Amino acid sequence: MTTRLDRFREMLMYQRIPAILITNEKNVTYLSGFTGDESALLITATQAYLITDSRYTVQAAAEVTAFEIVEQQQGIYQRAQELAFPAQLTDISFEANDLSYADFQQLQTVFGSIKLVPATGLVEQQREVKDQQEIELIKKAIQITDATFEYLLGYVQAGMTEANIATEMEYFMRQHGATGSSFTTIVASGYRSALPHGSASNKVIQTGDLVTFDFGCYYQGYTSDLTRTIAVGDPGVEAKKIYQIVLEANQAVIAASKPGVTGGQINDLAHAYVQKYGYDFGHGTGHGIGLGIHEGPGAWGHYKAQGLVAGNVVTDEPGIYLAGLGGVRIEDDLLITSTGCEVLTQAPKDELIIL
Repeated sequence: MTTRLDRFREMLMYQRIPAILITNEKNVTYLSGFTGDESALLITATQAYLITDSRYTVQAAAEVTAFEIVEQQQGIYQRAQELAFPAQLTDISFEANDLSYADFQQLQTVFGSIKLVPATGLVEQQREVKDQQEIELIKKAIQITDATFEYLLGYVQAGMTEANIATEMEYFMRQHGATGSSFTTIVASGYRSALPHGSASNKVIQTGDLVTFDFGCYYQGYTSDLTRTIAVGDPGVEAKKIYQIVLEANQAVIAASKPGVTGGQINDLAHAYVQKYGYDFGHGTGHGIGLGIHEGPGAWGHYKAQGLVAGNVVTDEPGIYLAGLGGVRIEDDLLITSTGCEVLTQAPKDELIIL
């Protein structure tokens, strides 16, 4: 059976990288299975080390099988240099996006004559395609967020504050197996629902308010991301109109999402759909999720030109935001399959829910 480490070594060989030091915490977890912190991986063509300290050696022994566990006492970089020296390496790559300039200077000092070669996105690229175990963990995280939204429908009412509702949401998710929130929980009501990232405030929800919930949780390291908009009382004609437009844009993305379609094409489709009704939204239509809440692929940066492939898990989140009135966003998590996509999020959305 080909392991994640095997596939990563194939990538290193293809790119002619003799050795690499992995310091990004999520990348360490992805390749080794180790869930502690303050650790690193040193990987060569023939050796694979997990470098950690005495606080984590017992945990590492229980979680890690494909790496030799090495304890450090004078720092990760010093221990990595000691492991690299017998291999007579002339150069070693490092995760350029993960190190501060001060860390890089320290790395230079420790490794001395060994040339340091920056590398970007190597593990992240492999992480974009989820295996079955990862998909099952993401589905479990999504089930918790779906259940949280269903709970909200019987809980939320006028007179509550956004902050109190957010606290209740986070407590509910933890009660049902989450280890934490994926990001700061967004509860934005009334005029504040026009703020795409309006984190929960002390605003009191009023009758007639649109309320947007954007939230997610971690389950065994993997994340979910769900957005739903409801109304507490009748929000008026225009609010109902923009909800329907956003819903149709969301469904258009689902219909279009399949292998080969690029993030840019998905993004353009959603914006064009909203624009034909005279509206628009100022953010991308989606991003990947997994060990991170924002990872590849998606409708941002270089991913706009990258085609989707089976195994990607991406969000679908068009919106409309009208200052003074409020806003609507509907977000689902999609698993790209060989023929299209599977909608993993099942929280109701087919019409504006009015409490």
